[in-house]
Amino acid sequence: MKITVNEDKCCGAGQCVLLAPEVFDQRDDDGIVVLLVAEPTADQHAAVREAAAVCPAAAIELSEDA
Repeated sequence: MKITVNEDKCCGAGQCVLLAPEVFDQRDDDGIVVLLVAEPTADQHAAVREAAAVCPAAAIELSEDA
């Protein structure tokens, strides 16, 4: 799995950080998403998928490796 985030779409809701804090963070000044890990480990995949699904701005995109 590979993660990309669109900072322009991000509204700073922070759901991604709550669900996968080892993968996502937020900037202190405006709350915009910061991607900490572009290729999460297998045990992080479920949390990352959930974070992408609940993102209100659809700012998180996932690509699954074959």
